[in-house]
Amino acid sequence: MKVIAINGSPRKKWNTDILLNKALEGAASQGAETELIHLYDLNYKGCISCFACKLKDGKSYGKCAVNDDLTPVFKKVEEADAIILGSPIYMGAATGEMRSFMERLIFQYLVYDESRSTLFKRKISTSLIYTMGAPESQIKLMGYEQNLKVLEMGMKRTFGASESLLVTDTYQFDDYSKYVAPVFNPEEKAKRRKEEFPNDCQKAFDMGVRFAQQTNIC
Repeated sequence: MKVIAINGSPRKKWNTDILLNKALEGAASQGAETELIHLYDLNYKGCISCFACKLKDGKSYGKCAVNDDLTPVFKKVEEADAIILGSPIYMGAATGEMRSFMERLIFQYLVYDESRSTLFKRKISTSLIYTMGAPESQIKLMGYEQNLKVLEMGMKRTFGASESLLVTDTYQFDDYSKYVAPVFNPEEKAKRRKEEFPNDCQKAFDMGVRFAQQTNIC
């Protein structure tokens, strides 16, 4: 049993990374082998629209033909029993690195047919953990929901199941006095970090536990 987490944040040991590690801790508590991959450590680009993965009788049919740092990651995905993606919200969507990764990940399995087929050979659990500095009240106001739903739908179509965990009003800086960010109240941010972020971490941990248990049942 293997659970992989993919970190689409440039920051290690911060909100997204912490939550992904909590999810992996939950999976490991049920006996799963776990691994965390940092996209910002890798050298790759998004889909180059070569369509080699769609070429009839082509040697790369159903596989991304580009050979770069994502190639071994895709192999690990095919061997995984669950995948957990994590990204902060930049400009209303996942980071560019995460979106480029997902272009390459999903498109290779996508079939242009009416039944919305997938070439991925198994059904596995997947999730997306998002973090954002804005409060929950801004999600609908800023129109974030649709952007995030599209990625979840793509994962569900490809792998069979997907869910999202959105963690809002996150702590962005160690010391707010050093940065120009007057819209945020440092005391309220610190209070949220102390009182609510542990609950978010527990949700991530419980997700990892659930994914590992689902894998054991299957």
